[in-house]
Amino acid sequence: MYYKGIYHNFYQYNPHCALWCWGDIAWGHSVSTDLVNWIQLEPVIEPDNPSDIDGCWTGSATILSGGQPVILYTGVSRDNCQVQNLLFPKNPSDPYLREWTKAGNNPVIQPVVPGLNRSCFRDPTTGWIGPDGLWRIAVGAQLYSYNAALLYKSEDFLSWTRVDHPLYSHNLSNMWECPDFFAVLPGNNSGLDMSVSIPRGAKHALKMSVGYFDKYLIGVYDLKRDAFVPDTIVDDCRLWLRIDYGDFYASKSFFDSKKGRRIIWGWSQEADCRSDDVAKGWAGIHTIPRTIWLDSDGKQLLQWPVDEIESLRTNEINHQGLELNKGDMFEINGVDTFQADVEIYFELTSINAAEPFDPSWLLDPEKHCCEAGASVHGGIGPFGLVILASNNMDEHTVVHFRVYKSQQ
Repeated sequence: MYYKGIYHNFYQYNPHCALWCWGDIAWGHSVSTDLVNWIQLEPVIEPDNPSDIDGCWTGSATILSGGQPVILYTGVSRDNCQVQNLLFPKNPSDPYLREWTKAGNNPVIQPVVPGLNRSCFRDPTTGWIGPDGLWRIAVGAQLYSYNAALLYKSEDFLSWTRVDHPLYSHNLSNMWECPDFFAVLPGNNSGLDMSVSIPRGAKHALKMSVGYFDKYLIGVYDLKRDAFVPDTIVDDCRLWLRIDYGDFYASKSFFDSKKGRRIIWGWSQEADCRSDDVAKGWAGIHTIPRTIWLDSDGKQLLQWPVDEIESLRTNEINHQGLELNKGDMFEINGVDTFQADVEIYFELTSINAAEPFDPSWLLDPEKHCCEAGASVHGGIGPFGLVILASNNMDEHTVVHFRVYKSQQ
């Protein structure tokens, strides 16, 4: 969140070692003025109450009316019962928000829902204002026959009542973790503040972390039904759009009131083994923050690294007007190959040779990308970049593109 001139990043953190250990998970806290340079502060939540004694898991920050920040988070009790807890800043005048106090009535939401799996009830969203002027949040949940973003409402953020229907549900997917719900305007890269009225013409995005991926649906928030209605009903959740097709999970967005944009970032889990993590003293990285918005046809979310990242750029190398024919390689010298920010534009002479696109590839994009690797010639492509390359090319990573022709 952005508060009194400071960006705050809260995250799952084990203060004792570089491993995910049951019962040790706290909330780390880092602050920044530019989203690039961060200062780590003391953890803001640690497991020390019956309602979170086995871990302080994911949650969200909300800026209430009048500018008061609050945090809702999932706590795990001894019997693996997951509940939602509330947190207030001890000193709201401190822009760094270094100290927080747990609400005396925690847990404020308990898993008292028919058919609910008490160990799969977690990750409350940032709050938004509903059609009746009351606060709303959604919580990811797994029930006997379906998965859902359960909907709750409150007048004061202290006492919560479950709405008799979920924000959205689906019966063909895994547990929905880390749900996120936000408004977007087609073709407008400005962000929308969910705590004020949403303008006409806005769409809504419902994002959830499912399996190993962050997926989302685009639709509308039906004010009469108080429910999310996707533009297109897709029964097979493998075909839901992804925020990112790489190693990207548990993402979270927020409205940046400083620059009027919505920013999202997520967690990337490296491939290091546990012993390597212990040796280096940390595990897991945060992706570069991205501005996120809806494309002009209202069908897909677009992303771009925040502008502030460009402050890291030095020693520009520029090439223009290069012509690459099949099999050509052009070496770019003078850059640090481990830290290069590359802007590249490809202009194709023709797209007539594009191969037909098979929609079944969307069921398992990774499988298709392996089969159509950089060494497999296509109608148009592969073309792109070879990065992290050794001098003799024995080691390299290819970032490549192909152009396909859809049935339309």
